[in-house]
Amino acid sequence: MIEFLDALDKDLFLFLNGYHSPFIDQVMFRLTNQLTWIPLFLFIIYKLIKNFRWETLWILLGAAIVIILSDQLVSGFMKPFFERLRPSHAHDLQALVHTVNGYQGGLYGFASSHAANSFGIAVFLWQVTRDKIHWIWVMFVWAILFSYTRIYLGVHYPGDIITGGLLGAGFGYLTAFLLIRVRHGSTVRGIRR
Repeated sequence: MIEFLDALDKDLFLFLNGYHSPFIDQVMFRLTNQLTWIPLFLFIIYKLIKNFRWETLWILLGAAIVIILSDQLVSGFMKPFFERLRPSHAHDLQALVHTVNGYQGGLYGFASSHAANSFGIAVFLWQVTRDKIHWIWVMFVWAILFSYTRIYLGVHYPGDIITGGLLGAGFGYLTAFLLIRVRHGSTVRGIRR
């Protein structure tokens, strides 16, 4: 069963990684960088302050907890524990993998920190802000695009993305649930219950 899933993951990776162009290469290389998204994050912080005032501090604390939990589990434990080589480092795939600007990522790739962090933040913000920031669903579009760049660049298999995304989403949901409980008990003022 593991062999079948691994082969399926590699085949799907090669299919998705096989579609590229010089222009899209550079776009994806920029989109995978967290710094590219600073204007989006600053705009979200502005909207949080506008809608939640001082409660924004709790929301930002919750978001930081989501990232710490997701990143530590994935990068601190899973990658060194499973030691699954990234496609860009896999000897049987290296000749087939399309990479951009020589970027190959670290040695191990299971699971994706990009996916864990982005889906964790998307779920967390959706849970706590959707009543006041109705367009916050766009964070899921961001998480999908941000995660897909990792496949495009040849540094993650789809399974790495799916696993990281599910773990991050779980941490996002759990952190939102606990934040709402700690801050407001059974009554919610501002932050969604």
